[in-house]
Amino acid sequence: MIPEAREVHLSRKDRKVLEACCRSPVTLQRDLKRARIVLLAADGRSTRSIAKEVGVQPRIVSLWRHRYADHGLEGLQDKPRPGKQPIYTKTTDKRILKLLDKPPPQGFARWTGPLLAEALGDVDVQYVWRFLRSHKIDLVARKSWCESNDPNFTAKAADVVGLYVAPPAKAIVLCVDEKPSIQALERAQGYLKLPNGRALIGQSHDYKRHGTTTLFAALEVATGKIIATHSKRRRRVEFLDFMNSVTAAFPNRKLHVILDNLNTHKKNEDWLKAHPNVQFHFTPTSASWLNQVEVWFSILQGQSLSGTSFTSLKQLQEHIDAYVNAYNDRAEPFVWTKKKVRQRRFKGRRITQL
Repeated sequence: MIPEAREVHLSRKDRKVLEACCRSPVTLQRDLKRARIVLLAADGRSTRSIAKEVGVQPRIVSLWRHRYADHGLEGLQDKPRPGKQPIYTKTTDKRILKLLDKPPPQGFARWTGPLLAEALGDVDVQYVWRFLRSHKIDLVARKSWCESNDPNFTAKAADVVGLYVAPPAKAIVLCVDEKPSIQALERAQGYLKLPNGRALIGQSHDYKRHGTTTLFAALEVATGKIIATHSKRRRRVEFLDFMNSVTAAFPNRKLHVILDNLNTHKKNEDWLKAHPNVQFHFTPTSASWLNQVEVWFSILQGQSLSGTSFTSLKQLQEHIDAYVNAYNDRAEPFVWTKKKVRQRRFKGRRITQL
């Protein structure tokens, strides 16, 4: 049943607004129909005749007649709608975060989206993924960290960094360490052509072992050049033999040698007494990254060792020696740019021992 028609009285201002709305080519169809309904109603037309002319149901005409009569032009606008109530709320988000703080189910190494959804029971896995993305939580990526617990971290780090930034006058600063157990692996290698026509270099999965070598290396901080020798083992005797060759390379020069906390690097007081021109400086515990020779070992691995094949241990050693010679021809010193090194604990991160 159609409600009783409401009389519509238009002011001159409202009529101009509605007529302009009807003339405008950019007016939305819904707004155009509402304006025409009100204009026709103001002319005294009946609800059914207006509905027939505008092309809507009579109840629609009655609705907008009442809305304009009660609220004016504002009544012709859509009322805010509450919309559908969300299925998942902030309580759901808190449940997901709380679950991530717990260890994964027995037998699993980490949480996954399906495991979280299964543990929650009433949350769809797609919402779990959306929530993790919105909070930038990556369940797959792994980040390792090394936090030194050395009580003298600041003093030791300052000592090492001071040698990089302001080395003593007329002295040589060396970074010394060893890269143990470099394997001489023999693999079949060559170019592969894939079915799509793409060609790439590859190697076989199978390999043959030909022994290992330990590389002792000393990086001269001022020039970036490398002194390196090979050894079968990495005991104290091999380390001191290498240090003898290093001191022979810099006769009558004061040497400041930066080392990590390996046991064979320490308790060498007798050797130091025999070499008064050599002074050892040790990096803090769990902070061997302060030693610049570690950077060079990474370069060696990437540019010389990865993806290679050797038929003998001798070939591996000759290969490394050739790379060292080529590297020294174009060597440049590493530039230490961070002048302040301080011990900082993890803050604002939820790191727990599981």
